[in-house]
Amino acid sequence: MDYFLTDEQLMIRDLCAKIAREKALPLRAELDRTGEFPWAVVEAMAEADIYAVFIPEEYGGFGGGVMEMSIATEEISKVCGGIALAFAASALGAYPILLFGNEEQKQKYLPDIAAGKRLCAFALTESGAGSDAAAIRTTAEEDGDDFILNGTKQWITNGGDAEIYTVVARTGGAGVRGLSTFIVEKGTPGFGFGKKEDKMGIRASATRELIFENCRVPAKNLLGRKGLGFMVAMATFDKSRPGVAAQAVGIAQGAFDEAIKYARHREQFGKSITQFQAIQHMLADMAIQIEAARNLVYYASRVVDSGAKNIAKISAMAKTFASDTAMKVTTDALQILGGYGYMREYPLEKMMRDAKITQIYEGTNQIQRSVIASALIKESGQLERQS
Repeated sequence: MDYFLTDEQLMIRDLCAKIAREKALPLRAELDRTGEFPWAVVEAMAEADIYAVFIPEEYGGFGGGVMEMSIATEEISKVCGGIALAFAASALGAYPILLFGNEEQKQKYLPDIAAGKRLCAFALTESGAGSDAAAIRTTAEEDGDDFILNGTKQWITNGGDAEIYTVVARTGGAGVRGLSTFIVEKGTPGFGFGKKEDKMGIRASATRELIFENCRVPAKNLLGRKGLGFMVAMATFDKSRPGVAAQAVGIAQGAFDEAIKYARHREQFGKSITQFQAIQHMLADMAIQIEAARNLVYYASRVVDSGAKNIAKISAMAKTFASDTAMKVTTDALQILGGYGYMREYPLEKMMRDAKITQIYEGTNQIQRSVIASALIKESGQLERQS
C-alpha cells in the first residue's frame, strides 16, 4: 500500500522496523514474563535518533511531528506494544512542553528528550480522577518562588524510569479551572515512587504510582500559567491520541502477520487451512480492518500536523477505531491459531493482552465516543445556523 510517505518517513519506518526485529523481538517474551523495562531497546532507539523524530530541529530534533511519532510507534508495536511505550509515552510527556513551554523550558528539556538521554512521562490520573479530570486532588500550593506539591498519581506510564514528568495538580478551587501543569524532575526532594503495577498486558512498560510529599517545585517550572492545566491536558491528548491509535494498528498488524504465517503452514484434513473459506474470510476481514484503521490514523496525524484547530474529533475517531480494531483482530488471529494461540509459546495471547489497554488509556473509548458525538452535534448546529 502507498501511504504517500516522504523519503524521511520511509527511513524512520524502516529503521524502526529494523530495531524492532533485531533488538525488541529477542527480548519480547522475557520482558513480558519479568516486567522489566526495555533499556536495551531504548538505547538502540536513542542511538538511531528515534526520540528526535517529533522534536523541532531548533531543539535537537528531526523536525517531524505526530505523523513521524505515529510511524515509529506503529513499527515497534508490530513486535511489542509494551516496548513501544518506552518511546510513545515519552512523547506524551514531552507534548505539554512542546505545546505550552516557554523558550527557557524548551531549551532546558527538549534536547535531552530528543537525544533519548532522559525519558518523559505525563501524570494526570489519580485513584479517583481518570476520565473525570475535575476530580484531581493532588495540590500545588504557592510558596514564594516555589509550589509545594502533595498527592499521589496512579498508573503513570514510564513512571520511575522517566527523568522528566509533566504533572497536573490543583492550584485553585474546584473544577477544571483550578488545575495547572508543572515540570517535575526525578530526584526532586519530596518526589518518590510507589507501587509498580503487575499488569495484564504491555508488561515491558513500567506503570507506577508517583508520590508527592511536600515536593518543592520552582515556579519557573509552571507550564503556561496557573489555571491552564485542563487545557494543557486536553491539547496534549489531542496530539498524542494518534500515537495510541498507531500502537493499536501496530499490534493488530503484528497479530495478523503471525496468523497468516501460521495458517499457510497449518494443515488439517490434508490441506492448508488457508484453503478453507472460513479462514480466508477471517483473514480478509482482518486485513480490511487494519488498512482502514491505518489510513484513519495517518489522516488524523496529518490533520494534527497541519495546524488545524479543531482536532479533538478526528484524534478521538482514530484512537477509538484503531483500538477496537486491535482488540478484534488479535482475538480473531488467536482463534486462527486455535489452541496454539492460547499458549505462551506463540505471541498471539500476548498481543491480545496488549491490545486491550489501547481501548482504555488516554481516554476510554466510551469517553472518545462522547467527544466525537459532542463535536458532531456542535458542527450540525453551526451548519444549521449558516443555512
